[in-house]
Amino acid sequence: MILAVDIGNTHILLGGFDDQEILFTELLTTNRHATDLEYAALIETALRVNRLDFTTVDGAIVSSVVPSVTNNILTAIERFTGVTPLIVGPGVKTGLKIRTDNPAQVGADLVMAAVAGIREYKVPQISIYMGTATTFSLIDENKTFLGTSIGAGMGVAADALCEKTSQLPSVAFETPKKVIGTNTIDSMKSGLMYQTASAIDGMIDRIEEEYGSKCTIVATGRYAASVVPLCHHTIHCDPDLILKGLMEVYRKNA
Repeated sequence: MILAVDIGNTHILLGGFDDQEILFTELLTTNRHATDLEYAALIETALRVNRLDFTTVDGAIVSSVVPSVTNNILTAIERFTGVTPLIVGPGVKTGLKIRTDNPAQVGADLVMAAVAGIREYKVPQISIYMGTATTFSLIDENKTFLGTSIGAGMGVAADALCEKTSQLPSVAFETPKKVIGTNTIDSMKSGLMYQTASAIDGMIDRIEEEYGSKCTIVATGRYAASVVPLCHHTIHCDPDLILKGLMEVYRKNA
């Protein structure tokens, strides 16, 4: 089994795959203060829940946008599996052409989503990642990554709303019965869900207008499944997109 890890600002996506088959996926909380031993314990628990253990790991690949956590994850994997993980970064073959001002600044998670996106879906393509940030990446008909738009994610927006107001509570990410709520909870749920969906629809229109062509739309990230059904555009929701990208990059470099 190949262990795949994508380290995000809020969560860590952990998965395992064997050839083309995804064996499991789990989500861990990103803790910038956790030691390699603490991360090893979390990884071991995730493996055991899926009836696996460290001895089943034959290789590993790690992508990260949190450098302070990367080394502890790498140490945890090396210490308890005996394998040296492949780290997504300069020198690693992804097969993705990036045409931005500084390709090294493009987040590894966006690269992985794009790698899988062009393999699984038609281009030109808008790849939407809904996590700590909500990002829109444009990939042209030649499978070249052209750039991104980055905004605050739903979780960040919800936290800011509660922190900056005196009377608004924390709410679940659930779709209310109506767009216009008749109580505070439903009104906030409407704002989080429907305003986000409307923003996604609006951004797709603007990107396609600027690019001059209709695009295939693909969305991933922990909030995608709850918001995509509320959008007016046809959007492919693929929760395993980043893991599929890690699988593809591992195969290219193995």
